[in-house]
Amino acid sequence: MTLLLTPRDVAHIVRAQGVAGSLQRLSRAIEADFRRWGDFDKSARTASHSREGVIELMPISDGTTYTFKYVNGHPGNTQLGLPTVMAFGGLADVATGQPEVLSELTLTTALRTAATSALAARWLARPGSRTMALIGNGAQSEFQALAFHHLLGIDEIRLFDIDIAATAKLRRNLRSVRGLKLLACASTAHAVRGADIVTTVTADKARAAILTAGMVEPGMHINAVGGDCPGKTELHRDVLRMARVVVEYEPQTRIEGDIQQLPADFAVTELWQVLQGNSPGRDDARQVTVFDSVGFALEDFSALRWLRDSARELGIGAAAQLVPALDDPKDLFALLSAPLPHRTPGSEAPADALQSV
Repeated sequence: MTLLLTPRDVAHIVRAQGVAGSLQRLSRAIEADFRRWGDFDKSARTASHSREGVIELMPISDGTTYTFKYVNGHPGNTQLGLPTVMAFGGLADVATGQPEVLSELTLTTALRTAATSALAARWLARPGSRTMALIGNGAQSEFQALAFHHLLGIDEIRLFDIDIAATAKLRRNLRSVRGLKLLACASTAHAVRGADIVTTVTADKARAAILTAGMVEPGMHINAVGGDCPGKTELHRDVLRMARVVVEYEPQTRIEGDIQQLPADFAVTELWQVLQGNSPGRDDARQVTVFDSVGFALEDFSALRWLRDSARELGIGAAAQLVPALDDPKDLFALLSAPLPHRTPGSEAPADALQSV
């Protein structure tokens, strides 16, 4: 049987562990997996692009466990009453191929993205950072705000979104978070002025320059989350040129990240190199750092392990039979003659169904 986890199950896990506790456990799991980078069979995600958005598949394996994620990005979805990002995925045993977990990953992706952002900032931002500008106040913004507050000690967040209702939504959702000050700002320039950290998490599939070089101050750390597919950027190329740039998996980020604007020989550092101590996070207090985050399959691998272990601890989730149970594993055809489950009158399959095979 496969463990099936719905959005309600994942919300149950987060409520049971607390948002701070969930982010802490996720951050530890992600850091531990990045530190064993060499164990993983890695590849850039496979993307299917359309005018409306993108659908992607993200597989990875460490030789023992295999995971994948299906995820989309459709900026126009909110006008249809759908999330911009929707995801699900699975975890399987490499030795047998048996699917062990099938889970929602929409809520989980927001959590793991925020946990990864805070993890990178712990190594790249100046020690003692307390203020952050958050540009883009949509579905992922609360998770970014909470991760930086709980994991990094950020206590003041300056908010800007072209949709003032999105900013109002964020402030309403986080109004009861103790020790967190939220300030609505009139522009990106207003929000980033004097900030220790700037997080950009916008949705439009466009070559944008939300943050320009003139807005960047010495020592600032920039957490660029929204530029995550070809033709979609958030930072002006001059911001990248003036900064130390850290990425998750270089072959993927070259295609999808903000560095897609720059030549292939533009120097970047992969996050695992910083976490393993092979490369410094920053050289000095005045250096500008950028985490060009597009999301990588390893983070979902960590998240799915966290979900599996947490669900077992809490005794939640449903058993789903995704793979047929056979008396003779070589006789798949026998499944067609097995008794059918009870159905309402008029819905039974015809008695001669096998004759059409």
